[in-house]
Amino acid sequence: MQHLHHRISLVRWARRAAAACAVTLLTTTAAAAVPDQSHTPRHATTAGFVEASSAPKSELQKMNHPVPFAAYQRSHGKPAPLGHAIPQAPADEQTDLRQQCEKQAAAAKTQTGWIKSRFESCQKKPYDLILRDKKGTEAIGRLWFDMWTLGFAYDGSRRVDYVASVENIRVQTAGTEDATKWSIGQFFRDSVDASDSDPNPQVTAPTTVQRDELLGAWNDKPTWTLTYTSPDLGAQFNNGNQQKVAATVFLDINVQSPSVSPYQEVDAYHSAVRFDYAGRVAGKYKGTVFTGARVELVMSRKDSEVKESAQHIYDALKHPERTFPSFAGKTVPGEKEPLHRLINQDKQDANRTKSIQECKKVWGDYTGSGLQCDEYPFASTKEGSTKGDNRYSVRLITGTDNHAGGQRIDAMYTANRVLDGDPFYVKITD
Repeated sequence: MQHLHHRISLVRWARRAAAACAVTLLTTTAAAAVPDQSHTPRHATTAGFVEASSAPKSELQKMNHPVPFAAYQRSHGKPAPLGHAIPQAPADEQTDLRQQCEKQAAAAKTQTGWIKSRFESCQKKPYDLILRDKKGTEAIGRLWFDMWTLGFAYDGSRRVDYVASVENIRVQTAGTEDATKWSIGQFFRDSVDASDSDPNPQVTAPTTVQRDELLGAWNDKPTWTLTYTSPDLGAQFNNGNQQKVAATVFLDINVQSPSVSPYQEVDAYHSAVRFDYAGRVAGKYKGTVFTGARVELVMSRKDSEVKESAQHIYDALKHPERTFPSFAGKTVPGEKEPLHRLINQDKQDANRTKSIQECKKVWGDYTGSGLQCDEYPFASTKEGSTKGDNRYSVRLITGTDNHAGGQRIDAMYTANRVLDGDPFYVKITD
């Protein structure tokens, strides 16, 4: 009865989550469907599945003979189930990201996973669980599996896809415990941060947001795909409405044996995304990004087109004492402290005007020299010369180099859908 009670409670929770996510949503908290709490590891003497790291070594030694689930299933004389018809993303969309994710194991197993870029992210989280009997005194099974979640956002579409899977399932049982009756559940939910969005932000969740099946079904069809979108009203950016929607997609899991209470993990994974219809300033007029990605402008001092711009930035970041305006203790942001894009053209012009005044103060009238006043942080950032803290630098460089540097900055903005106020960093290489 204890197992039945927990199972019914979980089903009720899952149904509420599905009902909330299957339609267009507008919420301001992340915990509408489940309790607002992080996963707390269960103690090794608890009945049911517990994390193997909490079990004594002597017990782990007895339960340290993993058997691939397909082989275990055959040994128990049970045919592989067909599972449900779950849509899957094409393999060629996943291969490169999976291979790179494997090399980022430490970041990939965290709650946010490894965020490769504004358009790709992944989580690979290994699980190792011990199953204890009803009294919590004896280990009767062990379950190993990997949980993958690949994320794909799109430049040009208000859409994000998640390719979720349970893979590499291995088991071990003792006594009469039967791992073919064990199940794993994945439950997705989403929320919208209205305070960081434009008016009337909405997210449309996929029809199916949960999958709770026996190990055999996961082993047969490990992968399923979820697509989240955000409706738009057409171009509104000229009226100041970029239709930004700041959303978070969460994944909760449970692992169940019929004989005991389930193992549940709230917020096993979460992904912060932003939908927008910002227009030309973002490159393609609409799109979606993973907001947790680190955006960098990378320039090389060996690049003939921008070597003077790169050297200026390098000196400002590494040797601010070599730069103007000059004062004791000067530091310049961009390497450890982010810069933030500035869209307002009047404020950009004001930055340029002040920077040119500083150049003329130091070098005099340079008209006709072919040189231009280069400024860092850039005029197109909120950290520009008019910010008021004098943490900026100016230098005369050739006009062609200055122009090429400006093009690199604009290309970085549009390649990453950097909107007004978005943070980014600067990296100078040799």
